[in-house]
Amino acid sequence: MHKVIATLIASLFAASAFAQTATPAVPATPAKPAAHAAAATPATPAAVKATVKEDKAVAKADAKEMKADAKADAKVVKANADATADVAVAKADSHKAKAKAHKKAVKAKAAAAEEKSSAMADAKKDAATK
Repeated sequence: MHKVIATLIASLFAASAFAQTATPAVPATPAKPAAHAAAATPATPAAVKATVKEDKAVAKADAKEMKADAKADAKVVKANADATADVAVAKADSHKAKAKAHKKAVKAKAAAAEEKSSAMADAKKDAATK
């Protein structure tokens, strides 16, 4: 099994070494055409206000979505924690039951040994009295 795992890891490293290629140098930010830059900036104050309002609405929607995602994630984490706690309780109960069964088995074994020894003693007494 160890050889299989070692082979898989070695092949992973070999594949990653071959997958690496030299990337050509690319400018950090591509140059925008002047016409596109002029079109991106609104000319009237009303257009600016509309753009700002739209940006605020998008940001608000994004914040709402992130909040909902955070709540859902919190619920999942809580459910996982509850499941983990339930498993821990079940394990503790299992260990307790196992210890109880072991204790009963030890008592039964001791009682059987005592019964056997008393039967042997009685048998010896009977044999000695005959």
